[in-house]
Amino acid sequence: TSKSPLAFLQTLYMNALQEFAAGWCGGVSGLVVGHPFDTVKSRLQTQGVGGREMRYTGTFHCFSDIVKTEGLRGLYKGMAAPLLGMAAINSIVFSVHGSCMRFLQPQGGVNKINNSLIAGAAAGTVQCVVCTPAELIKLRMQVQCIGTENGPSISNIFTKKNKKSNYVGPWETAVEIYRKEGIKGINKGMVVTMYREAPAFATYFASYDYFCQKVAGQRSLDELGPLALCFCGGISGINAWIITYPFDVIKSRLQTDGIKEKPQYNGMMDCFKKSYHNDGWKVFFRGLNSTLLRAFPTNAATFSTVTLLLRYWRREEI
Repeated sequence: TSKSPLAFLQTLYMNALQEFAAGWCGGVSGLVVGHPFDTVKSRLQTQGVGGREMRYTGTFHCFSDIVKTEGLRGLYKGMAAPLLGMAAINSIVFSVHGSCMRFLQPQGGVNKINNSLIAGAAAGTVQCVVCTPAELIKLRMQVQCIGTENGPSISNIFTKKNKKSNYVGPWETAVEIYRKEGIKGINKGMVVTMYREAPAFATYFASYDYFCQKVAGQRSLDELGPLALCFCGGISGINAWIITYPFDVIKSRLQTDGIKEKPQYNGMMDCFKKSYHNDGWKVFFRGLNSTLLRAFPTNAATFSTVTLLLRYWRREEI
């Protein structure tokens, strides 16, 4: 039997609401798992830019140096902004993706990979409105302490704070950026973020659907357990990062440009050219190790959380 127009609209609303809530929960779980790796990635990408010294020799050196000089709290520096921002981003991403898939496949069924690509690209583009300022605030907080030390002490490794920090919290950081740079400064890096996010989320969702279908084989996708979902989500996250990582490096450099010295980049292409001229092609993959180490557990947690929550909420429809 066909649904009445009102019942149909109620179903659309509930589906979008469920995806929004599941995306929020998935974003929080992924962030808690992956933020220390993100801090390491940001430090590696932006060292040597804007007066910051070339301090770190690699992923593990950066990780140990942060713990030594800033304590374990240093690894979670800037997490408050993405805790709200990333949760909101994931809510937008999963609800937009789900809505697009219902439009592209009104009959339902197993997701077609080409439709996942289109829906993922749309979701990635839309969420840039939230993603750009959230990542800007996070980056400014993460990189402000490069090259500063308080003298390491095992006794206060968990609570150490850096007296030279300019930004003490996400709200203060946002206000300071707006005061100095205006609304344009808050949205700095929007274009390069879109170049990163559209193909990244297209790959993200298409990869997840592909691997879930391959792992399930002849079984129903609803029979996949948490470990299988974690595997598919983790691999999908790695794929998304590998194909878009150079844009992430440029985004990080643009968003932290001019903090300590006069800005040196005049847009995305100028940043590409100068980065290549000064540091060679390897600069576009600086911090990739920590990113991939972060990508698997973060996206395993995110996708498995979202999938299991939606499966539970929609169990009566199965």
